[in-house]
Amino acid sequence: MNPVAPEGGRFPPAQSIRPANRLHNRTDLKPMFRADDDPHVLVQAGYRYALALTHHHYDAEDLVQQAWLKLSHRYGRVRNRSVLYITIRRLFYDQCRRGKIVSFGPLDDSPEPLSPETTSSCDDLDVLLAGLRAEEREAIYLNAVEGYTAREIAEQTGLPRNTVLSLIHRARQKLARSVRDQEQSLNQEDWEEP
Repeated sequence: MNPVAPEGGRFPPAQSIRPANRLHNRTDLKPMFRADDDPHVLVQAGYRYALALTHHHYDAEDLVQQAWLKLSHRYGRVRNRSVLYITIRRLFYDQCRRGKIVSFGPLDDSPEPLSPETTSSCDDLDVLLAGLRAEEREAIYLNAVEGYTAREIAEQTGLPRNTVLSLIHRARQKLARSVRDQEQSLNQEDWEEP
């Protein structure tokens, strides 16, 4: 089938014909969702953050759900990651103050020695993070996993920058000490068994 020429009898030059699928070359189009606006990405990021705070799966799910509902009722939608993080953090500390979440920590600064049952899973990060306080887990999570600087963490949490730096430093020291103690206990067990 031959194409029919327009009324002037001539076809337009080839370079002026643009196919309809050339939208991918346009720079003025914005994506439908930014990474922070995608609800699935926000829920997953919020869950990971809540898990770093609570260190318990069910409590983390509850916090994310409560924060999401609170923000949805107030603003109609969840605007971005930082607003979700702030809401989760405030809900967590409200629940801690009200006694719903009780965080038990060692009385001294040194972590408890691991029992033989837990030495099989000493490489598991959950075992190592269990020795940290909630504030330290939060700071190390935001710094190491999410990649925020101390200044950004201070803005999100409302803590002074030097306090955030201290929390990150203490958390790293405790994690290093725990790993060192686990390695020493494993080495001693190797020498004791003939």
